Amino acid sequence: MLKHRAVITGMGVISPVGNDLDEFWNNLIGGKSGIGLLTRFDTADLPTKVAAEVKNFEPTEWINKKESRHMDRFVQFAIAAAKLAVQDSGLDFEKVDKARAGTVMGCGIGGVITFEEQKEVLMSKGSGRITPFFVPMLIGNMAAGHLSIEFGLKGSSLTVVTACASATNAIGEALRIIQRGEADVVLSGGTEAPLTKLAFVGFCAAKAMSTEKENPEQASRPFDKRRSGFVMGEGAGVLVLESLEHAEARGAHIYAELAGYGSTSDAYHITSPVPGGAGAVQAMRLAIKDAGLSVEEVDYINAHGTSTGPNDSVETSAIKTLFGSYASKLAISSTKSMTGHLMGAAGAIEAIICALSIKRGAIPPTANYGEPDPECDLDYVPNIARKQEVRVVMSNSLGFGGHNAAIVLKKFA
Repeated sequence: MLKHRAVITGMGVISPVGNDLDEFWNNLIGGKSGIGLLTRFDTADLPTKVAAEVKNFEPTEWINKKESRHMDRFVQFAIAAAKLAVQDSGLDFEKVDKARAGTVMGCGIGGVITFEEQKEVLMSKGSGRITPFFVPMLIGNMAAGHLSIEFGLKGSSLTVVTACASATNAIGEALRIIQRGEADVVLSGGTEAPLTKLAFVGFCAAKAMSTEKENPEQASRPFDKRRSGFVMGEGAGVLVLESLEHAEARGAHIYAELAGYGSTSDAYHITSPVPGGAGAVQAMRLAIKDAGLSVEEVDYINAHGTSTGPNDSVETSAIKTLFGSYASKLAISSTKSMTGHLMGAAGAIEAIICALSIKRGAIPPTANYGEPDPECDLDYVPNIARKQEVRVVMSNSLGFGGHNAAIVLKKFA
């Protein structure tokens, strides 16, 4: 069966390092961190005190005030990022067959802010004061639902929940919809707003987050021997994906081709990756095969690279297993060193980074890299961005539950 090609024609981002593409990219290339001491609530009694917060975000710039009050922050982020992406694409949805336009979003947790706030209302004021919008603000599919309503999209409206692989799986499933010829346009990406005390304390209890206190901006140290855990972040990324035929017919600007996707399960443990990373190996292999490429054609990997001990060493092992002797020639970086870990949205902003790497001929660094780990011995583009022609990029996302997802982007030709 003929597979339709999918291309990226627009992108929007709300992130700890910037809320427009140029600011976002320039900060990453400059090695600027969006991580700092958490301001949302008191962390005095917690081992982790840092987070990657979105700055200068006012939802009423994107949504009218009344409607914004009935949306959790993760939905507000998604709408803003989607409007930026559509604006960037130049797409006029009034000229699109809306029955052939849809949205596939990833979200790991959903409206945890609403959940925590309404629990406090229940305990302090009673059941009669719970907002009737509680459930629609809470459930994780509402980002996709609101985007469908906002733009009038009547094709598939889906939400993928695979923990930290959610957005990459969402983008991959959007690719499949276009490949099968079921849609001309799909808005896809991920969104997350997990910075509440309840969620934060939960990850502290799991001993998964960085315990850095002296240098907050350096709390995320992927692949570095001193790494002590991930840094929780928030934000959203949305990409406009179009079939090549649709994009060319309207003369669209094309950032890159979304060429391949692979998805697997470790079937091993709820939080720990399988030793050796066999599931990640297979996801990467499937994505490269789907793109019709060989491993030697990959120039850059935007790694999952969470700054946790097991993840970074297992991902390194998986890359070495799949790429063999070529692994040492690959450029690999973890931009979570600057953005923090946006969890269900991570794969979306990282897909955007991959497309910009291709378009702008540069690779963002792994910041805060100072002490090599013998188990992590590849080229992680330490500390300084690299000017380089980038033709093929892979982005990896690995989630709790054993979810592995990889996508491949390539220079459009």
